Amino acid sequence: MTTPTAAPTVTRLHLGCGRSPLPGWVNVDAVAGPGVDLVHDLDRCADRPLPYPSDSVDEFLASHLLEHLHHPLPFMQELHRVARPGAAATFHVPYGSSDDAFEDPTHVRQYFVNSWIYFGQPAYWRADYGYRGDWRTECIELTVARDRYDGAAPAAILDDVLRSRNVVLEMRARLVAVKPVRAPRQDLQEQRELRFVLV
Repeated sequence: MTTPTAAPTVTRLHLGCGRSPLPGWVNVDAVAGPGVDLVHDLDRCADRPLPYPSDSVDEFLASHLLEHLHHPLPFMQELHRVARPGAAATFHVPYGSSDDAFEDPTHVRQYFVNSWIYFGQPAYWRADYGYRGDWRTECIELTVARDRYDGAAPAAILDDVLRSRNVVLEMRARLVAVKPVRAPRQDLQEQRELRFVLV
């Protein structure tokens, strides 16, 4: 007779939850409030680690948080430390060439399609900035207006994204924790899937 084993604990962190905590997640924010489970300044990860052991978190969600952080590399390195191998991290940010990215005075950094590669070790083949996290970009979704781009070829939309302002309404990126970390080699850089979502 076999003894039943307990289901493994799944830990999911909703980072920068603000006023929108999610059930089933550990809701983390810099400010205490209703539904906030953990008060933690995510911009201070270099000197204030998350209260989780290494390799213990299964999933991360951060909606409109990353553009507010002055120190994204220590933040991403700390997420990598606590992530289980293969843990997924989903980020929602305003696209760098949108008014939304610049209008809010609390936004300190803009993100573009190729920004995500700098959270993976292969991008550091040219220089070492001391970053030791490693995330593989699985997919990037760019949300664009249906009334403007319905029926347009993806290459034509991307051309507009790269040349014009206010084309992308929101960017979402899904990253996966790579453990052990890869070498900082250009030939290890991978293509990411790029999708357009019409709304």
